[in-house]
Amino acid sequence: MERNLKNVLVISFGFLLLFTAYGGLQSLQSSLNSEEGLGVASLSVLYAALILSSMFLPPILIKKLGCKWTIAISMCCYIAFSLGNFYASWYTLIPTSVILGLGGAPLWSAKCTYLTIAGTSYAEKAGKNAKDIINQYFGVFFLVFQSSGIWGNLISSLILSQSSTKVEISEEDLECCGAYNCLTDTTNTTGSAKPSSSLIYTLLGVYTASGVLAVLLVIIFLDQIKSDQAETEKEKLEAPSFWSAFLATFRHLKDRRQCLLIPLTMYSGFEQGFLSGDYTKVYVTCALGIQYVGYVMICFAAVNSTCSLLFGKISQFTGRKLLFALATVTNTACIIALLLWKPHPKQLAVFFVFSALWGLSDAVWQTQTNGLYGILFEKHKEAAFANYRLWESLGFVIAFGYSTKLQAYIKLYILLSVLALSMVTYGAVEYLEAKSSPGTPSATNKENGRLRSQETCM
Repeated sequence: MERNLKNVLVISFGFLLLFTAYGGLQSLQSSLNSEEGLGVASLSVLYAALILSSMFLPPILIKKLGCKWTIAISMCCYIAFSLGNFYASWYTLIPTSVILGLGGAPLWSAKCTYLTIAGTSYAEKAGKNAKDIINQYFGVFFLVFQSSGIWGNLISSLILSQSSTKVEISEEDLECCGAYNCLTDTTNTTGSAKPSSSLIYTLLGVYTASGVLAVLLVIIFLDQIKSDQAETEKEKLEAPSFWSAFLATFRHLKDRRQCLLIPLTMYSGFEQGFLSGDYTKVYVTCALGIQYVGYVMICFAAVNSTCSLLFGKISQFTGRKLLFALATVTNTACIIALLLWKPHPKQLAVFFVFSALWGLSDAVWQTQTNGLYGILFEKHKEAAFANYRLWESLGFVIAFGYSTKLQAYIKLYILLSVLALSMVTYGAVEYLEAKSSPGTPSATNKENGRLRSQETCM
């Protein structure tokens, strides 16, 4: 096997193992550690740490350690979070959430850098277009990685469904489920009764082992990028300093298009935070039981992955505006329906319909927003994507921060308001672009291939 492709597969399966564990744990946090809102508080802290990490750590660690060891050490930060869940308390889960957040940005940046250098290196040897090879490598990576959401949630559902504590949910208890949920731990006495400690430890043991395997796979089989590669050396020498990276992120806010995209970028964090922090708890766990969370999130992950691939293909024909409109209509319909719907175990299919529709919308928010950043800010990609990480993470922080303080219907109204504001400001961006280049066709077709690699760096 060609060595560069081997390295791509090692990174891909390493991320698959790592995020099989983390993705499953994130979906369960609001239900598994619901006491005093510990689970969602840990996620809020995690994304706050990720904001700081995104600003400072990636260029420093990659320059000092190289891509391989940055990936390996950052993966260990994710394992720490799994270990913190064995004895979940404010003194274990919050510190390990900080550790994971600090390791998140270097992990993804090192992965993007490694695949880009590997693709460029092979293209030079084979006499091929570097852009095409890089796109192929990222395509292989996401083909493998995207399935982590399925495997992680499948593991949790299969293990937690073994619980012998099946509790019948009374109609009175079901009144505390849905948009007008009770701001108490009432839901913990219904079908969402916490599984036994042995099942939880089994699940956490599987997740931890998956993370350890990911680290070992990278350490043993991933080649270090050769230091004598001219391009690598150039990147190292030109790596931004601690403060220059920080200042460049905020200097980019002078571009009014970036300011107008802030609501849309934050909405991405809000809607993902609602799904994993609120929908899984006050709808799925409350009415069906915690063992169904994994199955519902598998539906979300499968639709999200499929639609991401589909929208990437058809965007060159439809343009991004039509896809944004589709996501807006779909998300708005879901929010209104969730405000009106009273979840009930007899309506099992409905729980999956909502997660599928949410997956369709999220696929647009992720692929098209990333692509939009790449098109608009081609000459300042680093600062632009740093802003993307900053504002999306802030959306996560806020969504998880108020998760235990507000009833679900208030959070749904907040989602609807932010979505409406996002579409207004996004429309303003499109207007500014059309005004600045009248008669010029959309740059989507031209940039579509290259953006597939750019958007994965998020």
